[in-house]
Amino acid sequence: MSHASIGYDFTEIYSQTHNHVCFSPGTQFILTAVQDRIVVRRSDTFQIARTWLLDNAHSASSGILAAGKQPLKKSVEPEGWITHLGWSADSEHILAACAKRGVVHVFKMRDDTWNAKIEAGVEGLAKAEWAPDGRHVLCFSEWGLRVTIWSLVTGSATYVQFPKYTDKGYTFRKDGRYFVLAERHKSKDTLGVYDALDSYKLARHVLLPSSSLSSISLSPTGNHLAYKLYILTLAGHLLATFVPEQEPALGVRSVVWHPSGSFLAVAGYDDKIHTLNSLSWTSVKTLELHTRIPAGTNVWREPLNWLESTHGYAFQPYDRVQGVASVSLIRTNPEKPDPRSGAVQLEWNVDGTLLMARFENAPTALHVYAFPTLSEPFNPRLRSILLHNQAVLDVRWNPVQAGSLLLSCGTRANGKTEHNLTEIAECKFEVRNVKWSPDGKGFVLLDNSAFCCAFEATEEPQHAPS
Repeated sequence: MSHASIGYDFTEIYSQTHNHVCFSPGTQFILTAVQDRIVVRRSDTFQIARTWLLDNAHSASSGILAAGKQPLKKSVEPEGWITHLGWSADSEHILAACAKRGVVHVFKMRDDTWNAKIEAGVEGLAKAEWAPDGRHVLCFSEWGLRVTIWSLVTGSATYVQFPKYTDKGYTFRKDGRYFVLAERHKSKDTLGVYDALDSYKLARHVLLPSSSLSSISLSPTGNHLAYKLYILTLAGHLLATFVPEQEPALGVRSVVWHPSGSFLAVAGYDDKIHTLNSLSWTSVKTLELHTRIPAGTNVWREPLNWLESTHGYAFQPYDRVQGVASVSLIRTNPEKPDPRSGAVQLEWNVDGTLLMARFENAPTALHVYAFPTLSEPFNPRLRSILLHNQAVLDVRWNPVQAGSLLLSCGTRANGKTEHNLTEIAECKFEVRNVKWSPDGKGFVLLDNSAFCCAFEATEEPQHAPS
């Protein structure tokens, strides 16, 4: 079977701040923050569709507090720059926040005259983001004092006290019905479940068995909750606990649910990935990192000196390697705090047939494990290893195409598809992060202060002139 040759057309390089570049949910627009300005471009032409310059004057409360502060040193970044940015779920609204000024702005794409402004009080602002319904804004205060949920429809606010973290430890159920928040009350870990359809009223409060909760993860079915690693029902009933046997003191490093909710992949610092099933919550398969590559594993290597040979820009295929017997690993000392070992990133592809693992002690290698479908015998195995010349920094599966992923290695971004393996291009800046478009047909490459986009360019078959 022949397949169309897929290349990518790259845009020019544009400025951005804080890596705030994101496609709209429908992929029609690209939203960018440039210091204190919002820029919206059409994704097909990259023409500017909307732009707003924020009035980021201090809120009344934050202005009083700021006036009494004496800065220890001059800040490189002005306080008025945008720190948080995002689309609502329906692409109708845009949120932009300046945490240092305690101000959140909301704009409407189809109405230039409409806007809303949220001012944080004396508790300050650490983070702001959209709720899944696109009509509520979550504002996390400084010092973990509270979460304020603002309604754009009624203008009212709901307050939730004492979140444990401002950057993690919370999630929504997949349908957006419940907001689950890790909290700290009277020096004890608790879990709050709030009904988003009933003005975020408390539905259940659960005292947790942990003393130092680190993160939580809700299953795709919305029935089970895992957090480093206790497994509970959403009603708070403890179902199981799991601790890696080799390094129980170091605990769990990565947890990711299978898209179906049937399995849970758990990795600690022992270079093992444990697969727990949702029936017994026991490990049914353990995948282990070894220096020796198992027979039957596909090994692909990034070509050496390909940048020099192609003068810095190319669609360069990976080399299929035969006879490679081992992967180089960095030796680590488990007795030292925070050892460089274990899976630093785990991620399933869209249909759950592939699991990507990035191990910290194998920084230039990417491991891809094959998992059977629910109707096939359960026998996961190492399918492919991708070897690179530099450390892999970020990896993302295509949100639509099950066999396609994107990864960055500093000065370049790489792409893998089911039918070929291609080095996409060297960029003119250091690629630190990568993001797919929602339709899986394009992506964003970001460095610290700039970005560019790339979109599929399928070659049309050539016909002889008639």
